[in-house]
Amino acid sequence: MIKSVIFDMDGVVVDTEPLSHRANFAFYKSLGIEVTDDVYTTFIGNSDRNIIQKVKNIYGVEAPEDELLEKGLKYYCEAFDNDKTLELMPGVKKLIEDLYNNGMTILLASSSSKVKIDRVFNRFGLDKYFSHKISGQDFEFSKPHPAIFLEAVAKSGFTANECVVIEDSTNGVKAANAAGVFCIGYKNDEHSVQDISLADMKISDFSQLDYEKIKSLK
Repeated sequence: MIKSVIFDMDGVVVDTEPLSHRANFAFYKSLGIEVTDDVYTTFIGNSDRNIIQKVKNIYGVEAPEDELLEKGLKYYCEAFDNDKTLELMPGVKKLIEDLYNNGMTILLASSSSKVKIDRVFNRFGLDKYFSHKISGQDFEFSKPHPAIFLEAVAKSGFTANECVVIEDSTNGVKAANAAGVFCIGYKNDEHSVQDISLADMKISDFSQLDYEKIKSLK
């Protein structure tokens, strides 16, 4: 029986992808580089530090890593604080409440920095539902490396076979697979270029899930 659900954040819990896209491309413009959509797509699911490392390697940006991280985070926070339209993904709050009310252990395992995670959780009052919030900034390697999900399983107190991951990115699905955790791939937009074909189960709406369905997954 499934006893723990591990959520990704961006694009799963909250619709931050458009906001992040705007903030990131403003940041890249300030660096004088042009990141194509094809390259940007490969960044999805990576930690902020790993993305900065890729930007430096691909585009030859010479500024120090920590300086770039701080600058990129500033662009994000300004966009987040000024975006009054930001919403949770449709139906996800109802699912989280259903899982919580039925005693399911819920964790977050997001590639985002702790500052970004805390901003989302504070705005939408999510802290009480989650036993742990795990940030990709604490790991050397980001998704598709399984480290963050292995840590989430360990913190859940259950085995990998008693956990499920909900992910929307190609890198996230691969990371869940590598961690040996059942993966529910969430495709919220039919135009999304993220490939979730390797997920064990695929959904397009959170109304397709509830506590009873999840606890019985094999």
